[in-house]
Amino acid sequence: MPAASLLPLFGSAAGPGALGGPAGGGAGGGGRKAAGPGAFRLTEKFVLLLVFSAFITLCFGAIFFLPDSSKLLSGVFFHSAALQPPPPPPGGQPRAPPQPGGGPAAAVAAAAAGGAGSLERIRADHERALREAKETLQKLPEEIRRDIRQDKEKLLQDARGRKEVGAPGLPQRLFRQPVGAVGQEPADPAVRQRRDKIKEMMKHAWDNYKRYAWGLNELKPISKQGHSSNLFGNIQGATIVDALDTLYIMEMKEEFKEAKEWVEKNLDFNVNAEISVFEVNIRFVGGLLSAYYLSGEEVFRKKAVELGEKLLPAFNTPTGIPWALLNIKSGIGRNWPWASGGSSILAEFGTLHLEFVHLSHLSGNPVFAEKVMNIRKVLNRLDKPEGLYPNYLNPSSGQWGQHHVSIGGLGDSFYEYLLKAWLMSDKTDEEGKKMYYDAVQAIETHLIRKSSGGLTYIAEWKGGLLEHKMGHLTCFAGGMFGLGADGAPNDKTGHHIELGAEIARTCHESYDRTSMKLGPEAFRFDGGVEAIATRQNEKYYILRPEVIETYMYMWRLTHDPKYREWGWEAVEALEKHCRVDGGYSGIRDVYNNHESHDDVQQSFFLSETLKYLYLLFSEDDLLPFEHWVFNTEAHPLPVLHKDDGNKEENQK
Repeated sequence: MPAASLLPLFGSAAGPGALGGPAGGGAGGGGRKAAGPGAFRLTEKFVLLLVFSAFITLCFGAIFFLPDSSKLLSGVFFHSAALQPPPPPPGGQPRAPPQPGGGPAAAVAAAAAGGAGSLERIRADHERALREAKETLQKLPEEIRRDIRQDKEKLLQDARGRKEVGAPGLPQRLFRQPVGAVGQEPADPAVRQRRDKIKEMMKHAWDNYKRYAWGLNELKPISKQGHSSNLFGNIQGATIVDALDTLYIMEMKEEFKEAKEWVEKNLDFNVNAEISVFEVNIRFVGGLLSAYYLSGEEVFRKKAVELGEKLLPAFNTPTGIPWALLNIKSGIGRNWPWASGGSSILAEFGTLHLEFVHLSHLSGNPVFAEKVMNIRKVLNRLDKPEGLYPNYLNPSSGQWGQHHVSIGGLGDSFYEYLLKAWLMSDKTDEEGKKMYYDAVQAIETHLIRKSSGGLTYIAEWKGGLLEHKMGHLTCFAGGMFGLGADGAPNDKTGHHIELGAEIARTCHESYDRTSMKLGPEAFRFDGGVEAIATRQNEKYYILRPEVIETYMYMWRLTHDPKYREWGWEAVEALEKHCRVDGGYSGIRDVYNNHESHDDVQQSFFLSETLKYLYLLFSEDDLLPFEHWVFNTEAHPLPVLHKDDGNKEENQK
């Protein structure tokens, strides 16, 4: 029954004769018989029970039979405090005495009024929920997904406690273009003409990518369509990001501008896909960092840090050694199934250091640098067989897998990053320096050999036995030995330069002994052959840069003109055998007189091969070594000079 109709029943409670006193009786039989005290109390109890039963039934019906029960629960239970006695006033003062007209009747009336107020709140919450549901149903699916995404991003930003300063979520940073981002024209007209030719090659590769595969990862220049590798999952635009810094240093300003606009509008890392942590780091993170340091465009810094954060779950292993593969949406990682019992690969987890140190530098978040420094701690606790680093390490047990050592594939860039971490720290990273020179000593002792024909090569070590094979990837080591010569211990600077020159000569021979004057994927020093591929699956060339990389380093360090001549031989071979109408393609067999193209223009051809060729024919003031180091994808990163931090603080 309505709460208001209950009130007259209790109106006599305050009046005379309510409890059957002298004035309570009435004369004559027509009067209603007055109830005695015991009978009235029973009636009162019955009515109270009836009221509360009705109220409880109403509340539970609202909870279980109306929509949005969570709101009803909050309306019923959390607002019931109105029925509770008020708390004592502060200071320990006694409560005010109850007002006249209290007692059971007043309590029930108050309860009824409170229940009516709760019902009003319940009804209002219910109507609001229905309106919100109706509005949501009227939206398009795209709008609903966008709203959900925006809400998630807002929650993430709130949780991190970030401030929108400079780029969103990043600390303010005064951009100062490092030394050597732009160089002078070559003084020699012949050298300038050759460098212009290399720039024209870049334009041919870029224009065809733009025409036939814009926004996709790579180009199929014969088919004239896009090509995507599963290394990047669903992330697109590998060629664009990889080529940004090459476009910049070649002063291809319009092309750089359109690439930057694509990154700003289309580069998206919110994909449900498994990616290679190593490849995405060196190409995407490295490319974005380099583009930021050269141009100062905040979009590149923002995107680099955003992607770096998405890679952090890869380190969620018992040892902190990252997984090789990561689903960047779920954060679930795993290793390549073929990698020595689920091991991580030395060249992959060892090739994160440069980029992650710079991510900490640009974001102000030390977590990136902490992750890669922990990798060193794990490695330094382990015994190294003969001082060598095996290619496989189990991220769960922290123990080596198969004792297979290579300075080529699976191991190469780990050693490169030890040296470059020391150089990038302005030669303050003593731990990286010691690890590098100790490793080089072990490599010289156990892996470097000389053929009967006088060619120095780096063999592979498998459980104590040497395989006399050297990969194209290993040819980077000539440049590495030369670059590290200046800091070599015990006055071995000249020895390291000589070692770099010998490796450069061997790799040049691997090119010169083919029909196309382009090097095979691997070449051997056994069975009576030297620097020649003997197996069909080692005879291909996929536009790799490592030999030209060594030429560039050795030219800068010695200015011996043979390195420029060898580089120009490679240019002529690329133009003759790899250039097609739709770009540049790899070759399936460099010993064959007739080209058989693999129909892929690798993104690293624009990032590395053409960049190293351009630098080979440039003056030394363009990206000078004392101010820049190159990551393993040839993305230049500035040396973090000891006084850089003080300068930034003073300029704020």
